[in-house]
Amino acid sequence: MLADPLSRFVKSDTTPDWRAIARQFERKLGRDRVVRRKEELLTYECDGLTSYRQKPALVVLPRSTEEVAIAVQLCHRLELPWVARGAGTGLSGGALPVEQCVSIVTARMRQILRVDLDNQRVVVEPGVINNWVTQAVSGAGFYYAPDPSSQIVCSIGGNVAENSGGVHCLKYGATTNHVLGVTLVTPTGEIVEIGGEIDEMPGYDLMGLFVGSEGTLGIATEVTLRILKAPETICVLLADFTTMEAAGKAVGEITRAGVVPGGMEIMDNLSINAVEDVVKLGCYPRDAEAILLVELDGSPVEVQADRDRVETLCKQSGARNIAAATDPETRAKLWKGRKAAFAAAGHMSPDYYVQDGVIPRTRLAEVLREMTALSERSGYKIANVFHAGDGNLHPLVLYDNKIPGELEAVEEVGGEILKLCVRAGGSISGEHGIGSDKRCYMPQMFNEIDLETMLWVNRALNVKGLANPGKIFPTPRTCGEAAMASQSPQQFADVDRF
Repeated sequence: MLADPLSRFVKSDTTPDWRAIARQFERKLGRDRVVRRKEELLTYECDGLTSYRQKPALVVLPRSTEEVAIAVQLCHRLELPWVARGAGTGLSGGALPVEQCVSIVTARMRQILRVDLDNQRVVVEPGVINNWVTQAVSGAGFYYAPDPSSQIVCSIGGNVAENSGGVHCLKYGATTNHVLGVTLVTPTGEIVEIGGEIDEMPGYDLMGLFVGSEGTLGIATEVTLRILKAPETICVLLADFTTMEAAGKAVGEITRAGVVPGGMEIMDNLSINAVEDVVKLGCYPRDAEAILLVELDGSPVEVQADRDRVETLCKQSGARNIAAATDPETRAKLWKGRKAAFAAAGHMSPDYYVQDGVIPRTRLAEVLREMTALSERSGYKIANVFHAGDGNLHPLVLYDNKIPGELEAVEEVGGEILKLCVRAGGSISGEHGIGSDKRCYMPQMFNEIDLETMLWVNRALNVKGLANPGKIFPTPRTCGEAAMASQSPQQFADVDRF
């Protein structure tokens, strides 16, 4: 038990005495596990959503489940808000510190603990980079399916927190479909295990609750992942179109025909040219208004049959040209451009604001037309890169943050895009999470009773509200969208304390 009373760490003006608190963390974890110099804390002031910054009061760098538990127990005892952080690549402000908080960073927990090829399982620590999992098993003919564009830098712990997706989530599902078991530290500092190493476990689906909870219900410290056998044959098709509507129509025709590609992605003309300017692939047609990448996998006979059908459907939908890649090098080249699209956006504009909405595939053409109209009305260019197969849009609103008022303006444009997605029967997030960026728009999807029900769950496990406070749920005091939705201020009192 942590016996030190809170009064020892509070100054007379009620501001925590962070020097004394830091010494407590150093005694419990060691000096090399604690970061407290102001210039070093700047490293942790934001995640991939760099528009918002808040320096944590203290950072701890545990190396084991037990050390994570000690850090959380100390925060719980001293009533210090804490924010879990992995690689810091999230795009919704999920790892954004709150004022006077402790950041618990799992980046040093980077071991692949066990590989079980016979049962197609891998057990990893949360700091393991996404792509390392596939690298560890590819020699034996296996791979890990969830592959966000940041897979060479993002960590499994963050993927679990945000329920990340990627190119191949169309056929194989997002992170939640590939996590079998988790060892986690609860908001009170207890170590528990949920799930296991088999596909189905009796009782409540605690795994489904935890994956995607964005650090508000605890910190994953060990994760059991499902790996898949690599397909016999893979073919990637690149079809180019003179209109975005034609590319969207092709997506609908492919899925309507019963073909389920491993991945299906669309990039618009802005993104195509940005990628070619930066990555210089030489394989994307610069004059195309849109390109459609379709990956087919399976047995040789199955892939050939699907390839014939997809090529026919793309031509019928208005494709000008269709190129095919079956060798690993050319396939990787085609996907390299798609995965570099976010980074390449920096070539088009000093800054960009990315959103993550989801729509039904049948509404794709309609929504894209409305987004084009929104771009023209607002005066801000919108580059479109998205997982077309499952309707997960990633519009990038281009702007210059040095110009006063532009950030606020593009945030409004981003909000209109999310509202458009909801009106079309979709969602305000497909894989980036809600975090602090999109909590204002939760009332667009959920009514007061829905949100209160979610908060009951949060309060049951996050009793003091210390685990990643201010994320996911709107607070009327700080969020105009929630206030306009007539949410009761008392309803969110527990999560508004920080």
